[in-house]
Amino acid sequence: MPRLQKNDNFIDKTFTVLADIVLKILPTSKEEKQAFYYYRDGMSAQSEGEYAEALENYYEALLIEEDPYDRSYILYNIGLIYASNGEHIKALEYYHQALELNVNLPQALNNIAVIYHYQGLKAANSKKFHISKSMFDKAAEYWEQAISLAPNNYIEAQNWLKTTGRKQNIN
Repeated sequence: MPRLQKNDNFIDKTFTVLADIVLKILPTSKEEKQAFYYYRDGMSAQSEGEYAEALENYYEALLIEEDPYDRSYILYNIGLIYASNGEHIKALEYYHQALELNVNLPQALNNIAVIYHYQGLKAANSKKFHISKSMFDKAAEYWEQAISLAPNNYIEAQNWLKTTGRKQNIN
């Protein structure tokens, strides 16, 4: 069943209707429109916690979508789903693929840093301090990149960098 018929959320319905109107007006190819419909349905399913359905739609969108910028957001959203399911290795793969297509995705850089920070905490709790330090250093590297792209978005990360002495390129 199409998302338009299932979705009871007023804001999501409004977005869907407006997006459909814009797509009808814009001079886009049939394939571009189809890719967008899959992406839109994926986002809607993801927002409802229907991750399997969201992934199906995102993978369909990836088969059609050719624009690197648009593909980067599809890949980023796939990474979000895998991260939320605790599949950090897969999430990292998709975040990195997204960054290969769009280097201006501070949210992907932040999410990579969050995963490394989490791994650092796990290693520290297991008294694997060498691994912990390495993971924290990687987290710092990615947070610095995210902060350089979006200086006001990651205040907690900035504080962590400062309090742990990992602050390097941040003003």
